[in-house]
Amino acid sequence: MLQGKKILLGITGSIAAYKSAVLCRLLIKEGCEVKVVMTHAAKSFISPLTLSTLSGHSVGTDINDGETWNNHVELGIWADLILIAPCTATTISKTAHGLADNFLTACYLSAKCPAVFAPAMDLDMWKHPSTIGNLKKLQEYGNHIIPVGNGFLASGLHGDGRMADPEEIVQYIAKYFRIHHDLANKKILITAGPTFEALDPVRFIGNRSSGKMGYAIAEQCAQRGAEVTIISGPVQLSIRTPGIDIVHVESANQMHLASSARFDDADIIILAAAVADYTPVVVANQKIKKTEQQFSIELKRTVDIAADFGKRKIKDKLLVGFALETNNEIENATKKLHTKNLDIIVLNKLNDAGAGFQHDTNRITILDRKGNNNTYPLKSKSEVATDIVDYIVNYLNLDQ
Repeated sequence: MLQGKKILLGITGSIAAYKSAVLCRLLIKEGCEVKVVMTHAAKSFISPLTLSTLSGHSVGTDINDGETWNNHVELGIWADLILIAPCTATTISKTAHGLADNFLTACYLSAKCPAVFAPAMDLDMWKHPSTIGNLKKLQEYGNHIIPVGNGFLASGLHGDGRMADPEEIVQYIAKYFRIHHDLANKKILITAGPTFEALDPVRFIGNRSSGKMGYAIAEQCAQRGAEVTIISGPVQLSIRTPGIDIVHVESANQMHLASSARFDDADIIILAAAVADYTPVVVANQKIKKTEQQFSIELKRTVDIAADFGKRKIKDKLLVGFALETNNEIENATKKLHTKNLDIIVLNKLNDAGAGFQHDTNRITILDRKGNNNTYPLKSKSEVATDIVDYIVNYLNLDQ
């Protein structure tokens, strides 16, 4: 799985830098081409000459050496993956906040490829709120964090903070490349965000959906090799992963038309949008004036996109829906799963703290037509997206 992969190995100023020689050697043994960049602090722990000898390439330490400019952009484009191991609290903070004051962080900010961080620091530094916040920010950017080990630390303390062993890091990267190709050649259609149903040129009926869950799923699918299209309601979000096609819509009808036009080409359809169930019968041409003490709006049903697609679904398509419930959650989600002919349904419980609209976290239960029912703990929406896509991949593999 690692044969021919181009790995840019970044090394920072931690005592764990001595392990980077073993790590470099193991990666090359697995068939990788490795180039190394180091911070100046890292040179106190391991020499560039050692790593140059092992990798077969010169080691980058400065953007310029007084006479020659070292092209950090070129390295960022060259790599299939950036691995920063060990990664100190300082470098975690710099990369999280976009500070490019050395060659390594400049390479990271220029990279077009995924980045994996293997942290290494003392126990109290690892548990400090600023480190926790910076790691969360890096994950929100789409980066990957290898869990630290537990054991004796350089300070003499015992606890979390040790860099993972080189063998564990290589296994993590091999798994990453294996997973991130498991949706290759799949076309995935995703709806995301709210819909706005116009009352007049100024006002609308909407909901509190931020679109974060749908966008996180789209990023995850694209990173795993899929061709992804998002039909997006009005959101304040952007996409970080290249190649995702976004179609912007406002109303439920527009979302139905846009997604319906692409339904036949999709292998997997994930309906993560919070689509309005009702829309005004009459939309005023001009702003409605405040004249009466009471004001009534006549509403009509919108097209049920999930039900429509469930009727059109053929055997080779996978249809995934979402349910947001406040009571009888499992019962209502199971009913929706079967009445709308879904294969999988993701249940959000609005009463759970930290779950549902507007949050950066979510807590879900996934149900499927085979009778499986899996509940997950509260996680960031990027981690929840990984759980959902993992479930979809496993479901597909079991059907083959």
